[in-house]
Amino acid sequence: MRFNFFHPFAFLIIFFHSSSVIAHDGGNRAIEFPDVPGFKTLVCDLHMHTVFSDGSVWPNIRVQEAQRDHVDVIATTEHLEYQPWKDDIPHPDRNRSYEYATHFAKNTDVMVINGSEITRNMPPGHANAIFIQDANKLLVDDPMDAFIEARKQDAFIFWNHPHWISQSPDASVPLSPFHLDLIEQGLLEGIEVVNDTTYSDEAFQVALDHNLTILGTSDIHELIDWQYKVPEGGHRPVTLVFATEKTQPALKRALKKGRTVVWFNDKLLGKREHLIPLINASLSVSSASYIKNSTVVHTKIKNNSDAPFMLRNQGLHDFYNSTDVITIPPHGEAILDVRVGEKKRKFTLEFEVLNALTAPATHPVIQIMVRPNM
Repeated sequence: MRFNFFHPFAFLIIFFHSSSVIAHDGGNRAIEFPDVPGFKTLVCDLHMHTVFSDGSVWPNIRVQEAQRDHVDVIATTEHLEYQPWKDDIPHPDRNRSYEYATHFAKNTDVMVINGSEITRNMPPGHANAIFIQDANKLLVDDPMDAFIEARKQDAFIFWNHPHWISQSPDASVPLSPFHLDLIEQGLLEGIEVVNDTTYSDEAFQVALDHNLTILGTSDIHELIDWQYKVPEGGHRPVTLVFATEKTQPALKRALKKGRTVVWFNDKLLGKREHLIPLINASLSVSSASYIKNSTVVHTKIKNNSDAPFMLRNQGLHDFYNSTDVITIPPHGEAILDVRVGEKKRKFTLEFEVLNALTAPATHPVIQIMVRPNM
């Protein structure tokens, strides 16, 4: 790969946007979630753009933003067919953005995946193919041929923003025979239930009905800080992927097996078999003891994640110091004085997690074992 870092236009873009990112950095912004039993939790943003399609920044900015947010994996998935800046930044090689991002990610913890966005009218709409070998070979006339070529390159392919109002004015998911054919042939393996600031119940249900991998992405074109108000405490949407290790083959296997949870607007979305282990890994009892001369247990529940958990009591015991709804702040704790009636060596708390979804309008129920000091 050859890089001309002294091109005056390229230098101006890099300098200006680097200054913008630094000026808008918002303190402790790292996205942090615990590992789950048997797997490493990887924070991934698998849909974003730079000046090599219709984005506003150079690829180094995407790497810098990922570093600041502690994002493990990114993919600069440029539009194959839509190239509005090509007169200013001519690049006949559609792999150029990936090559630059890979260079800038050298000596960082950010893993860069080669990917491209197949950009067509509906159907099929837009789709991302990641883990590709050569983006140029996907630039063909027939959209089906583009999907077939992505499969030949052993890509993981997912449907982008299926509810996008520019292609679906009522924000529904226009699942067509074309899409069903792609799914049947294994040419469409995932779907964005979250894209940028939007969410779709219908896309979530399509993922469950057709066993598609659930994804959430930023689809960022400008600056992460500005779009998601990071300095004010906001966060980009990401996909949490549960992989055996931080390598591209392990990540691809995890995506193909659907081991994901989406983190969006302080909410967690995913299939029950993946979401419950993440919540269980995030919450634990840090201490529990009986209040003197009582059968009330002073219980501290610790949160080891970025998610603020909003819990509604579903168990047998109520609380001396709280109503049935409690919130455990990110990387914080909540104190519950639990009325157990008679002294016990252990008991179970049961909660509905109100800011988590395992299906549209369906909240998971978790159990927390408490073993108080006697």
